[in-house]
Amino acid sequence: MNTHLSWIIYKLKRPYHFIKTGLLRGLAGQIKFKFPAKELKIITITGTDGKTTSATLLYHILKRAGKKVALISTVAAYIGAEEITTGLHVTSPDPFQLYKLLRNMVNKKVEYLVLEVTSHGAYQYRTWGIKPMIAGLTNIASEHLDYHLNEGEYIKAKMLILNKAQKVIINGDDPNLLKIKAALKHQWEQISSYQLQDELPPVVNQAIKKRFLETYNWMNARLVYKIAAELELDDQKIAQAIASFPQVPGRMQEIETNKLFRVIVDFAHTPQALEAVLSALRLQLKGKGGRLIAVFGSAGLRDYKKRPKMGEIGARLADLVIFTAEDPRTENPWSIIRQLKENLHQDLDKVMSIVDRKQAIEFALNKLAKKGDIIAILGKGHEQSMCYGKIEHPWSDVQVAKEILKG
Repeated sequence: MNTHLSWIIYKLKRPYHFIKTGLLRGLAGQIKFKFPAKELKIITITGTDGKTTSATLLYHILKRAGKKVALISTVAAYIGAEEITTGLHVTSPDPFQLYKLLRNMVNKKVEYLVLEVTSHGAYQYRTWGIKPMIAGLTNIASEHLDYHLNEGEYIKAKMLILNKAQKVIINGDDPNLLKIKAALKHQWEQISSYQLQDELPPVVNQAIKKRFLETYNWMNARLVYKIAAELELDDQKIAQAIASFPQVPGRMQEIETNKLFRVIVDFAHTPQALEAVLSALRLQLKGKGGRLIAVFGSAGLRDYKKRPKMGEIGARLADLVIFTAEDPRTENPWSIIRQLKENLHQDLDKVMSIVDRKQAIEFALNKLAKKGDIIAILGKGHEQSMCYGKIEHPWSDVQVAKEILKG
């Protein structure tokens, strides 16, 4: 599409969603459910990667601290022990549905809500009327440029929810730090940051390093600690909650194999996340002699510019890579795979292509995997469907891997 025309359409989407999503759904939801957001202390988490883990960890810490807390994330919504599915491929629910959930929370005496927010959700007014007490930012890297057109517009979309917050906590190590600060409308005293070299209370630092093997999760945990400290939670209780933090579905989730190799399922679907996950798994193999085998693809009708980067990262960091389908939608999956290979030269001998995702996983587990290997199945994580054409078909990387391992 013509670049100028794309720009016009993108700019017109915002007022369109203001009316369709904001006024007709958000305002209607506020009125019908009696403005429940005003009765909750809302903490939002946004960023390119790490949102779900960070939001879920904060929810877990607040719950362990005895607070009445709810969570709305990519995986699901939790109100007490009740789990509510929010939809396929959806992080930020429709605002009418959101306010219905919020009223349910208020009725159940919830005090805190941890809300995961995407750039799409903020830009499309799905967070209509939400004014967080604290907004945390994990990181910003090039992503969703199929929708936001360029990095500058993507950053602006992320800032939409941060600029509504009373207090903002940002990643001081983020390469886009200066752009982020320039896009924030807060006074300096309303902004704080966290960095990898920050000195944490020893009990908290030990808990983080014992619970998480990956450096990127150390950063997620540091953001969460900063928020928990703002809420004046006790360091000892924070550390105990981190130590007991359960597995987040589809986030570095290890599948029990009863084999001599390991199988990991993760949601990594951006270049930054793919590099972080494969680097972490490579470190776990160091000195053990095993190989890292990666199975992944790239989603159809999404940012095609990231595909060659992801292919290069996979071939560079893994010993063997299988490119496969990953929500191709109306695109030809073989065309997507060709784009994944565009930046490959000397590493082509490490790559194979199996467009059927189940066959790709089966080949990795039954034909390639050997003693000491790690097989990483990436890109889908917790998701329970796969989109072919315009139809969502039931699908779970975790379930498929388990079925194959059982024979």
